Amino acid sequence: MSDIPSTSEPRDQGAARPGDAEPDAPESVASIGIRDPEDAVPESASKADATKPDRENATEPDEDTDWAHPSPVPVPWLAELQVEAPAPVRTATLWAALATGLLSMLLLGDGLALNLVMVAIPAALAAYFAAQAAGRRPRAWTLVWGVGGIALLAVPALRDADWPSFLAVVSAVALGSMAVHGGRTWPAVLLGPIGILNALVTGPAWGWRGLRERSGSSRGNVGSGLRALAVTAVLLLVFGALFAGADAAFADLLGALVPDTSVSGGPWRFLLLLLGLVGALAVAHTAAAPIQWDRVEVPAGRPRGRLEWALPLIVLTGLFAAFNAVQLAVLFGGYESVLKKTGQTYAEYARQGFWQLLLVTLLTLLVIVFALRWAPRDGGRDRKLVRGVLGTLCVLALVVVASAVRRMDMYVEAYGLTRLRVSVVAVELWLGLVILLIMAAGVWGARWLPRVVAASAAAGVLAFGLVSPDGLIAERNVQRYEDTGKFDLDYARGLSADAVPALDQLKEPLRSCALRSIAADLEGGAEPWYATSWGEARARDILRDRPVSKDADWSACNGLSDELLYR
Repeated sequence: MSDIPSTSEPRDQGAARPGDAEPDAPESVASIGIRDPEDAVPESASKADATKPDRENATEPDEDTDWAHPSPVPVPWLAELQVEAPAPVRTATLWAALATGLLSMLLLGDGLALNLVMVAIPAALAAYFAAQAAGRRPRAWTLVWGVGGIALLAVPALRDADWPSFLAVVSAVALGSMAVHGGRTWPAVLLGPIGILNALVTGPAWGWRGLRERSGSSRGNVGSGLRALAVTAVLLLVFGALFAGADAAFADLLGALVPDTSVSGGPWRFLLLLLGLVGALAVAHTAAAPIQWDRVEVPAGRPRGRLEWALPLIVLTGLFAAFNAVQLAVLFGGYESVLKKTGQTYAEYARQGFWQLLLVTLLTLLVIVFALRWAPRDGGRDRKLVRGVLGTLCVLALVVVASAVRRMDMYVEAYGLTRLRVSVVAVELWLGLVILLIMAAGVWGARWLPRVVAASAAAGVLAFGLVSPDGLIAERNVQRYEDTGKFDLDYARGLSADAVPALDQLKEPLRSCALRSIAADLEGGAEPWYATSWGEARARDILRDRPVSKDADWSACNGLSDELLYR
């Protein structure tokens, strides 16, 4: 890819350069502003800007930039954050967008699995070609967002459960938006997806203009390409039909590989074609002319006096310390004395504590954000005060996180694991990671914090999908049944096919009762290979080798459910 020289506007005199800040100066959340405008659209995209005389004095972009290209003059409002004239659309971009639309039409109508990755790849290529035409170069963080988004789309291909797949798809869209927009500030991380929505209108118009220009100037080339596609389709249709009629095995293979294009689903397929085409053009247009969210400035909070700022936080820190001291006393002294004194059961004590501690963690993060915004900034003593107070509060908050996770573990031991319980534990662990990142930002600066927090959230969603939550729930509850004899059969029936390998370890008739509903959902013709998850395929193989027993009818299973639940 050719690199186009880039320029950047002079910084404001008050803006700090990466090397100008004092090594021990903490950065507040509000001060994570726009120091080096990132991902501006190159002047080569505008003919008027390309002839500016000061282009010779250009400076290279900051190394931390995702997509390096010249920066426009700072602008005051959102309507001015997007350059009006993106680079002309390339032929490669149009072909990639067309491929996205065709694959969406052929593959997405039967379900979501590996076909999501197959559709996302040409859409990513369309964005790459458009960014290249605009003079934007992919940097390290761009690759992180792009590769991470594709990896998240692999979760539906591996897991049959809908809820982790939904989280993964939403996170993949967010990462894709960050890849085409770039940016390293909180506004860029939080507002990036809005730019994609705006391009749903401007992107198709931009692509249509490029198509008209090419059809008007090179009608012969367009006609030749269309004729070649038509001849190729006819040859594949004729010879494919003949080979299928000559050999039944080849006909089965062809039927498994070729998507269903029946006329009955024509309107739905056409809608998928439009969605894929419009989506790819929107992504490509955003890559060619992204909204400069890094130009959105967050006004700094007014610093407070030391007493006004520190006194509430010191008192709060003392409250945290007292609570954690009690937790340590209970941990080493045993729960029996606490339960006897409070009159609570083991499970009640665990359930009562977790939700309050989860809320404490969330509120602690809010307190840290506002404390950083109003922190005193008069000198070195203020910086030491901020670090000392907030650092102590963060350490004590980590102890609260550990206590909350322990409470949920106790609750799971008493009542078993569910989707809600595993989800909130995952959120609590991620919040603890965010607190650690804030502590690191207090030592090494907060310039990197927005992107690392976003990357940690995406990595958490990816890990959550890869560990198979439904499989983990079934495995934990099967182990609890072996230890205690208690089993929530009604809940196990509602799990997805990902739970089949763990539930298959149960003894009859409990095994058949737990698998009966899942087996009923998997009955009938299987989805095409590109719309079938690995979890579903594995469950089908297990149930085919060991079918559900016909003796386990609904009346017998309902009686068994009551017996196991209240044992």
